[in-house]
Amino acid sequence: MQIVISPDPILRQVAEECDGNDRSLKKLSKQMARAMYKNNGCGLAGPQVGVLKRIIVIDCDVESDKSHPITLINPKIIDLDGDPITDEEGCLSVPGIAVPIKRQPFAKVAYYDVNGEDQVIEGDGLLGRCLQHEIDHLNGVTLFEAADPLTRIKALRDYDEALKHGAKPGSTSID
Repeated sequence: MQIVISPDPILRQVAEECDGNDRSLKKLSKQMARAMYKNNGCGLAGPQVGVLKRIIVIDCDVESDKSHPITLINPKIIDLDGDPITDEEGCLSVPGIAVPIKRQPFAKVAYYDVNGEDQVIEGDGLLGRCLQHEIDHLNGVTLFEAADPLTRIKALRDYDEALKHGAKPGSTSID
């Protein structure tokens, strides 16, 4: 499973709702998790692997040596809270750079798990940011669109430079 790299047009498309009873989503989520870990990511959305379905896989437990991916099918943000914080975000589909993005620190998201069960996940810090970032991907929004206009211009220039230097998914700089 390959990571789709910007400016591939699939990254700007809105993903379609999944059938909560689609058992093939289990296999897809396992493949996505492997691709995410292989590229040192903490989140991955369907469009980032060329699948226009509303599915994301996340694992923000950076302290653990064990993997604990969470698959969210048809995730919907039901609450955001807190004063927006600007922090650097990397993206497997936009390798070689990190972009300052302003987001609220807390997110509450409703979704279906791979067994078709209703679930809710809440998180702040990295998890809250990751949930918002990956759901952006499902709506055709990349780091460039999430950034303010001046930051977007700089990020696009930096990204061109990173690609010239051979940036690959999982890198957030061209050192």
